[in-house]
Amino acid sequence: MNFLDFEKPVAELIDQIEKQKLIGEKSKVDVSVAVRQLEIRLEETRRNLYSKLTPWQKVQLSRHPDRPYSLAYIQAITDSNFVELFGDRTVKDDKAIVGGLGSIDGQTVMFIGQQKGTTTKQRQYRNFGMANPEGYRKALRLMKLAEKFGKPVVTLIDTPGAYPGLEAEERGQGEAIARNLFEMARLKVPVVCIIIGEGASGGALGIGIGDRVFMLENTWYSVISPESCSSILWRSWDFKEKAAEVLKLTADDMLKNRLIDGIIKEPVGGAHSRPEEMFKRVKAEITKSLQELGALSTQTLVNQRIEKFCSMGVVGQSN
Repeated sequence: MNFLDFEKPVAELIDQIEKQKLIGEKSKVDVSVAVRQLEIRLEETRRNLYSKLTPWQKVQLSRHPDRPYSLAYIQAITDSNFVELFGDRTVKDDKAIVGGLGSIDGQTVMFIGQQKGTTTKQRQYRNFGMANPEGYRKALRLMKLAEKFGKPVVTLIDTPGAYPGLEAEERGQGEAIARNLFEMARLKVPVVCIIIGEGASGGALGIGIGDRVFMLENTWYSVISPESCSSILWRSWDFKEKAAEVLKLTADDMLKNRLIDGIIKEPVGGAHSRPEEMFKRVKAEITKSLQELGALSTQTLVNQRIEKFCSMGVVGQSN
């Protein structure tokens, strides 16, 4: 298991528990009382630590290497029948974005998500979750396919941003993302978007226009990463913690500013500490949202979605 810098107290207690268990096995001495006391201390330490995380610590948790990614959620949520679809029918298949059809409790859903990869080789294969234009065009193709057959769309967002390479710009990165914003706003089927990790800039927004937009508790959503913001404003990455605070990028900040519709609580310790529990919570929120949205007429669905995003940032002034 990997631990972040601020998780050192938790790591030390887990190490002590493992040592006590090892002593018990080797010496045949009953260490159950000592282990139980350490486990109680571990739970208390976890609760105290994760109840007062700073914005930067939440950014760190959103990038935790053990955190489950889109494919893990899709495979856990669906009824073991996910069929992945490939390609944008123009350039190639972008491995940073995955998508396909699966069912939740018998209801067919089009899943689309950004995939980072769990090993160094996989991360290179997935381009660290940074999609090229063909990735966003693949996502749009799948959304239009879902619309054609009347199936809802669920997107899972986790990206440090759209790929900024020269070849991506040459193939129309900005146009591809802008086209997705335009088309997603008008999709005639329910759309649920969930930020499961990093939600950076247009790379996240390219699959983030939905009737319901949720964030996991320890995720972030912003026009720029704290490091990039720090390098622009202070010409150094040393102020990334301050940048994370002033950007108001946490789930609590986003909900307070009415930019998302809800927060999905994570288990104490983060989504990676008890992934199965996290999968159940995400599935429950998706199921609930699809039931609510399924009761609306197509015109109402589209009108409410457009109104929702057009009203963001609008400030009223009374005399």
